[in-house]
Amino acid sequence: MKNLYLITLLAISTFFSCTNKSAKTVNVKCDDSAKIVYAQGFAIKYYKSYKEVLVYSPWIKGAVYARYFLVNDNKTETPNDGIKIKIPLQTLVSTSVTHFEFLSLLHEIETINGVCSPQLIFNETIRKRVGEGLISDLGDAFNINVEKTIQLKPQAVMMSGYNQNDPYAERVTQAGIPVLFNNEWMEKSLLARAEWIKYVAVFYDKEKEADSIFSEIEKRYNQIRDKAKALKYKPTIMAGSNFRGTWYMPAGRSFMGKLFTDAGASYLYANDTTSGSLPLNVETVLSKFAKADIWLNCSSKSLAELVQSDSKNALFDAYKQEQVYNFSKRLLPSTANDFWESAVARPDLLLSDVIAILHPEILPGYELVYAEKLK
Repeated sequence: MKNLYLITLLAISTFFSCTNKSAKTVNVKCDDSAKIVYAQGFAIKYYKSYKEVLVYSPWIKGAVYARYFLVNDNKTETPNDGIKIKIPLQTLVSTSVTHFEFLSLLHEIETINGVCSPQLIFNETIRKRVGEGLISDLGDAFNINVEKTIQLKPQAVMMSGYNQNDPYAERVTQAGIPVLFNNEWMEKSLLARAEWIKYVAVFYDKEKEADSIFSEIEKRYNQIRDKAKALKYKPTIMAGSNFRGTWYMPAGRSFMGKLFTDAGASYLYANDTTSGSLPLNVETVLSKFAKADIWLNCSSKSLAELVQSDSKNALFDAYKQEQVYNFSKRLLPSTANDFWESAVARPDLLLSDVIAILHPEILPGYELVYAEKLK
């Protein structure tokens, strides 16, 4: 009798661990979950006749920011505590350039029918389709044209969740268009950001393709990272530029801080426990980084421009030794920069760039993709 009681409790526990706390209990058995290794902002669960996609809140730990139930047939019943979406998507409005390389790698660029600020887009296919009138310009990402979005009738809108309550997202949702929140920008490592390709892929029924693509990127990233880790010599580096009196240096737990560590650099704030950027004054940066070997992610295009923007920049050893690099090699006259676009999905290339700068012996003959040396 006691054993029967324990078995019953175990069954009940298992039942509720894979179900939604909803009045409608549909497909209560959770068959499987997608393997997410690095990203912490989303999860994918598989049920008998639908998929559940969870996006976690960037502001409240453990809280669910959005919940989607993906079906191949709109007649499929799903719980009522999320948004039902028919997949695979045929049309999508994408409001951030950080989504485009994911869609490109999945061969789904042509599903896009609306974008924001096309002048800031690097992807040639998208720019061409905008010019041909196949993709609509919906204005600035922080002031999107709601009426035009609704007129396009996309199956969904993919956007970054910058606020807990977004008026644009609310109005579009009220019009019956699902808003897919893609919060890769909140992740703390490059591989975690890149793993959001699995999130994008699930809306196209392309999880296997995404797993394969990410696995190859992860493999290349880790292989070259391990080569840099094995070296004893670690050049000292500094990063960023003076912007209106404030110098924003990558924090230790930011994805850029993690990039510097993985590339085999000696970075002063590597052990800093915060994420995002550290706002510093120029005097502090000079006192701590005047002797740094390499200057990365500078905002200038030439050494002359660098000193023109601030004469104090000439005091850094990296400037004197002409060891200053920006991430603007793939910059269009419109100011569209592929560093902010495809590099999100290709951390293996970005890491290769930084390692080639710090440890050129590891990658002899390598041609930089995103980085460019100032002359």
